Amino acid sequence: MDLAVGGKGGKGGKGGKGGKGGKSNASKRAPQSRSSRAGLQFPVGRIHRFLKLRVHSHQRVGATAAVYTSAIMEYLTAEVLELAGNACKDLKVKRITPRHLLLAIRGDEELDAMIKATIAGGGVIPHIHKSLINKTTGPPVPAGPPLKTSGKKA
Repeated sequence: MDLAVGGKGGKGGKGGKGGKGGKSNASKRAPQSRSSRAGLQFPVGRIHRFLKLRVHSHQRVGATAAVYTSAIMEYLTAEVLELAGNACKDLKVKRITPRHLLLAIRGDEELDAMIKATIAGGGVIPHIHKSLINKTTGPPVPAGPPLKTSGKKA
């Protein structure tokens, strides 16, 4: 009875001399992006590349730094888009414009403190100073100059 199974070498695997006698090509997994591993939509690899470009004197950038930065950027983007979508709903339109982004950012106290940029095409926040608001609802006051009276008493 012959116990040798599979041609050359008795180490198993692919056969032949040497080499790795591990798993075959059929059991190899498909490559998975770092974004999908982290459960993010933002590109972890691209952000890692940009971080490495911005580091002084060729210092190293850890792998988790890009994941953490991507998660923060994704969260902030989702927050701004949600608030801008709410502004669109209030104004009964279906498309987010720079105006809606400005209203969303300036309407949120924390985002307003963080984002100090001018948004092109955003306009300004509607505001009327309280001293300009007419509080009286009675009869209108004449707008002319006050009448001068003579110094004599009658």
